[in-house]
Amino acid sequence: MRELTYVEALNEALREELIRDDRVFISGEDVGPYGGNLGVTKGLFEEFDERRIKDTPISEAAIIGLAIGAAATELRPCVEIMFVDFMGCCMEQILNQMSKLRYMFGGKIKLPLVVRTLGGAGLCAAAQHSQSLEVFFTHIPGLKVVMPATPYDAKGLLKTSIRDDNPVIFIEHMLLTDMKGGVPEDDYTVPLGEAEIKRLGKDVTIVTWSYMVHVALKAAERLAGEGIDTEVVDLRTLTPLDEKTVLDSVKKTSKALILHEACKTAGFGAEVAALIADKAFDYLDAPIKRVTAPNTPVPFSPVLESSFMPNEEDVVKVVREII
Repeated sequence: MRELTYVEALNEALREELIRDDRVFISGEDVGPYGGNLGVTKGLFEEFDERRIKDTPISEAAIIGLAIGAAATELRPCVEIMFVDFMGCCMEQILNQMSKLRYMFGGKIKLPLVVRTLGGAGLCAAAQHSQSLEVFFTHIPGLKVVMPATPYDAKGLLKTSIRDDNPVIFIEHMLLTDMKGGVPEDDYTVPLGEAEIKRLGKDVTIVTWSYMVHVALKAAERLAGEGIDTEVVDLRTLTPLDEKTVLDSVKKTSKALILHEACKTAGFGAEVAALIADKAFDYLDAPIKRVTAPNTPVPFSPVLESSFMPNEEDVVKVVREII
């Protein structure tokens, strides 16, 4: 299978969906000739007319308002908010319009729109450009939240999200942009609401998503050298959440660690922990543990940022405690 970077996989997904359905269009800051924040829309402006690839003013509220209105009139917008940190500028429309219109109209309209955005730390982009805010959107009924960890999943999940008739928040991680992986040339999609076991194991389950999947896999390889067989579950989508895959894994291993880059307090890991405690408590042989970022803003300093982000050593240490 050929290999593409994460960014190339996203670019290919957008191109294929633009060709497949002429209702699809892309809009956002610098998505046109410039090619997008990290090159995700590179070359699309030249291939498709200006009606399909539309630059906007620097106004997140305008971008989201455009998307909601267009989706309500049966177009299929895929818009970009450069960083998830900037979603606060348009949160009212996301909270009270985007997530609720289909419900409040009794299903008489569909709202097929995707908001692509960039999250996570690792590039020293400082406290206002490095946050992991996915839990904001998982708390709002009516939204779907997608966080792919590999080029294969990025392409397949983006295509599925664009074809979905409901609003999707699609969060990409800045440290994944250059990561390479196998991506089929044939058209394919990845279903929303289906987690994937990225590594089989029998001793302990790590539940994670986005860039932390790769941290978990590296930790699992180290632990294997100590005779600890770790299973890694990649949620891929937080909403809808694949409860069955998580619970089946925990029932098999009897031990659970939840790993995420967001700050600990009220992070989505707490929801996963509650799920396990509620529906798999009798299978547990040890307390549920979480490895997360601390409850601080993301530092700019490379040394401090590295300390802020959960790493392989943090995971190995806590798994040893659980075992």
